[in-house]
Amino acid sequence: MADRLVALHSSDPVTVYLSAALRLREPSIESVDRALYEDRTLLRHHAMRRTLWAMTPGTAVAAHAGFTRKIAAAERRRTAKLFGIDEASVDDAIDRVSTIVHRHGGPISTRSVGEQVPELATPVPVFQGKSYGGQMAIHTRALLVAAFEGRIARGRPLGSWIASQYDWWPIDVWTDGSFDTGLDSGLEEADGAAAVIERWLAVAAPATLDDLVWWSGATKTLVRAVLDRLGAVAVATDDGTSAVEGYVLRGDTQPTPDPGPWVSLLPGLDPTPMGWKQRSWYLDDETDRRVTDRNGNIGPTVWADGRVVGGWTQRKDGTIAHDVDMAMLEPVHHELLEAEIDRLRALVGETRFTPRFPSPNQQQLLA
Repeated sequence: MADRLVALHSSDPVTVYLSAALRLREPSIESVDRALYEDRTLLRHHAMRRTLWAMTPGTAVAAHAGFTRKIAAAERRRTAKLFGIDEASVDDAIDRVSTIVHRHGGPISTRSVGEQVPELATPVPVFQGKSYGGQMAIHTRALLVAAFEGRIARGRPLGSWIASQYDWWPIDVWTDGSFDTGLDSGLEEADGAAAVIERWLAVAAPATLDDLVWWSGATKTLVRAVLDRLGAVAVATDDGTSAVEGYVLRGDTQPTPDPGPWVSLLPGLDPTPMGWKQRSWYLDDETDRRVTDRNGNIGPTVWADGRVVGGWTQRKDGTIAHDVDMAMLEPVHHELLEAEIDRLRALVGETRFTPRFPSPNQQQLLA
């Protein structure tokens, strides 16, 4: 399922579970949990747009070369500036925390790593003068950069499946020896980017150049080079207001068969609604204002026949509330929506969660 979507957004841990489970014929939290932490068929790794994803190892290797390697270098520079230290000191901190994780063999928490390097674990002021200023320990950032560089991997969350703090493992141990020298396979940036973008076009095309640049976080120069390399075909698309040029893979120019009436509930930051920068062809302006924040992050959505028709939330009593205008839907969609709500409630059981990036309609839905 992750490969069919290229990768699963993991900035909000709930997204990984619901994005996968709600697409399965027999959804369960346990099956996703098993894939993540027992079979370990997915790896959490920062990649496109500096986002944390859950990806199969093959996708992770390509994404690391195409996108993460450059981001990791920037994170090293950012860490030096953040703590007012030189790059040699950053290198030393990353090496030391990585050595601790590898020596321990996993799992080990950020706190436990800090206890072994107390001189790096003392919180110091950061982002002084900013509204988001506070304190941070060097070892916390060093672990993050080590993960960006593919030296270490995130393991299980510390708590339930909705938690976002993870223990750390040597990446070779976590992947059962698949990456004994880390994720940096020596693949060139263009090769990695082409592999990932080809997978994305297979899922999301037709899409515009702006969509590709936004989704990948790459430069227009790199994206154009990849499109040329892939032999992508230019096609006319309708963004809801005008005709614009989009791209599809060779051989992917035929219409998609009509699947008939359908309704889906997707979690916040789901890969489908987060797949394009320009969304007016499946999201009208009024609904967009309800379900999307100012940064383009989209909250939990209700879909009907390929369009977002509203948003949803889980209330404290477990009720699934939505703001869909039912008068706009056919009777068949009413039944399908109720069935999807029942399926979601059965899936999460007694677990209660809130979106990490709440959309504007969440407060009203919770009232």
